[in-house]
Amino acid sequence: MRKLFTTYRVLALVVGLLLVALAAGMVLKYGLSEGGSLQTFGDSLTSVVAVIHGWVYIVYVVVAFLLSRRARWSLGFLVVMLLAGLIPLLIFWVEHRVASRLRTEHPELRQPARATG
Repeated sequence: MRKLFTTYRVLALVVGLLLVALAAGMVLKYGLSEGGSLQTFGDSLTSVVAVIHGWVYIVYVVVAFLLSRRARWSLGFLVVMLLAGLIPLLIFWVEHRVASRLRTEHPELRQPARATG
């Protein structure tokens, strides 16, 4: 459970940062005058970040599904987890809720992982 939990948290952070970058690119792309250097940068940024977000989001969906099934959470909570990966900034709040809920339901996750070897 710990590896799945850690993987989920890392993916949530990456997806969240990509969403913030995508939102910033959209503001530059659509909020500035056509042909300006910042508008062109926003156009390039959204093109690249959107593709990266799409691929990382697919992995996030799989990990979120596996985590929700292993934790025996409702379909509604899974839907919230999945939607969070599409709405900028929401994913950070949802990740915090997921982490809190998992630590409550699985006390072994409260302790830091011990190094082996």
